[in-house]
Amino acid sequence: MTTAPINDGDRQPKAATSHTAQRNAAAAAVLSLDDPGDFARATRGLIATHPTGVIDGPHGIAWDVARHDFNRTDTPAPSSVNPSLWRQGRLNAIHGLFEVADGVWQVRGYDISNMTLIASDNGWLIVDVLTTAATAAACLELANKVLGHREVQAVIYTHSHADHFGGINGVTTQEAVDAGDVRIIAPDGFLREAVSENVIAGPVMGRRAGYMFGPLLTPGPLGHVDSGLGKIIPRAASGLIAPTEEILVTGTELDVDGIRVVFQNTPGGEAPAEMNFLFPDMRVLCMAENCTHTMHNLLTPRGAQVRDALGWSKYINEALELYIDHTDTLFATHHWPRWGQDDAREFLVKQRDVYRWLHDQTMRLANHGFTAVEIAEQLQLPECFAAQGHTREYYGTVNHNSKAVYQRYLGAFDGNPATLNPHPPREAGVRYVEAMGGRDEVLRKAQTAFDEGDYRWAAQMLNHLVFADPDFEAGRLLAADALEQLGYQAESGPWRNIYLTGALELREGVRSVGGGGRALTTALTVEQIFDALGVRLMAERVVDQRVLINWEFTDVGEKHVLGLENCALHHIAGRHEEQANATLRLTKNLLGELLTGRVAAIDAIGDGRLEIEGDADALLVLFGALDQFDGAFNIVEP
Repeated sequence: MTTAPINDGDRQPKAATSHTAQRNAAAAAVLSLDDPGDFARATRGLIATHPTGVIDGPHGIAWDVARHDFNRTDTPAPSSVNPSLWRQGRLNAIHGLFEVADGVWQVRGYDISNMTLIASDNGWLIVDVLTTAATAAACLELANKVLGHREVQAVIYTHSHADHFGGINGVTTQEAVDAGDVRIIAPDGFLREAVSENVIAGPVMGRRAGYMFGPLLTPGPLGHVDSGLGKIIPRAASGLIAPTEEILVTGTELDVDGIRVVFQNTPGGEAPAEMNFLFPDMRVLCMAENCTHTMHNLLTPRGAQVRDALGWSKYINEALELYIDHTDTLFATHHWPRWGQDDAREFLVKQRDVYRWLHDQTMRLANHGFTAVEIAEQLQLPECFAAQGHTREYYGTVNHNSKAVYQRYLGAFDGNPATLNPHPPREAGVRYVEAMGGRDEVLRKAQTAFDEGDYRWAAQMLNHLVFADPDFEAGRLLAADALEQLGYQAESGPWRNIYLTGALELREGVRSVGGGGRALTTALTVEQIFDALGVRLMAERVVDQRVLINWEFTDVGEKHVLGLENCALHHIAGRHEEQANATLRLTKNLLGELLTGRVAAIDAIGDGRLEIEGDADALLVLFGALDQFDGAFNIVEP
């Protein structure tokens, strides 16, 4: 097969093919949502909008509502966007300051998550503080300007994901919290979970999040439309101030600057540490991120621990039992509220049942011997859920969630000996391409599949071709075209972003997202820092090495021993070892700066911040064997 010459147009986004246009038109024809009220809910109570819609961050513009103006119209979806996702995108593009209930307001549409502000006796009680200080400060400023200035008295973190605590430095300071002027309330285990998820797997999770949320995609009908849970992640770093108090058990009641709050702990639902809570005197219920206007992820594509669908469903049922009779208004930390007890009840019932359905039907089929992939092909969202926007697949999908349930119980292995130890992608790709007749024959077969609209099969064949021969540009570009059409057809915002980002990188190579990240080092415990250190150890460089180092952290008054033996680290807290090769004195914060490269060890020794007694070479052995992660590794090629 002779391939046509490559030109610049081949590397650009393409229009929807006739197959994709027909598929999306068919989806529009059968899209039937029993509840037409979401647009009324999403606009209800609008008081004001940000004066420009542009929020500056430390590395440029963190947020700009105008980038998604194309999705704010009531025109039908273009052929390159799934009509259901287009609808969700229109809802998520609605932005401003909204009155939710008497004394309760939300700022929505200036981050992927919401900030909720409640008038307390002496100021504001804020529920969740967005992803970044830039967006949080802008939202608080908007509320203060429109509603009258109030000082922040307390913050509630609903759960341990960064888009709910990362903007804390935009609404208060560490000094104010340390002085007791601002309370920060969080669920049990919050600090451990908030930092652990972002440390051990931080670099790979960040890279995959770049696919899931699509920050490199150009907003528009051929690019980024929505993330399902909200528009997009802002471009600025997250921070963290540790909570001053944690909620240990369901039923805990607190007076927060004159506001009664009753809490329900929901660990292991949507997040490892999370809580719902009721404001009984206001008859307002917060469901955190346990219930939003989309089916959620049981295993997020960016990567995390598999969530418990059965437990999640039971938490929602418990909330119904505990709180629905005392609720007139329900809000969550994404999307828009529900008003009226009947509406809130129906919302919670459907949310409860969709996760139970996913759990039970997946395991029913698994117990018949079907594999995760086979189950994902069989399960289709029943009409009782498909007819409700808030249980459709805008963020999580039945396909991915059923695989997550299977993985939670049975692992990734499907039981077939042939899949027990398969070849890795590059080696498998070489063999597949050879078996299929060589690269030109694979390209021909893939082109035929593409022309017939079988983009899944085209992408699967071409993935083998790209891994076998990544420099074969005709294969890369056709693979990009196939992924692109799959993205155009996807109802899920993350699925669209993943497909289109893969297409972008096949055409242009890997690019850095930039401007984001999470500045959480100061919140880590010493043990967590050492755990992260172990992940960076290049074992092949320390064969036959044995080192013991005492650490004394002067700012937190802690002693630790870190040992290197048998190509692995081990750690002992609370004491020193007499036989240690060296003893180091420093602050915990300095250790974090040394490990992130913000400070060089030689400079810290020179200015006295790092003191070493004993054999300094022991430290060089350890630091000289630490790997560096750039977060820009390949995904769609070897």
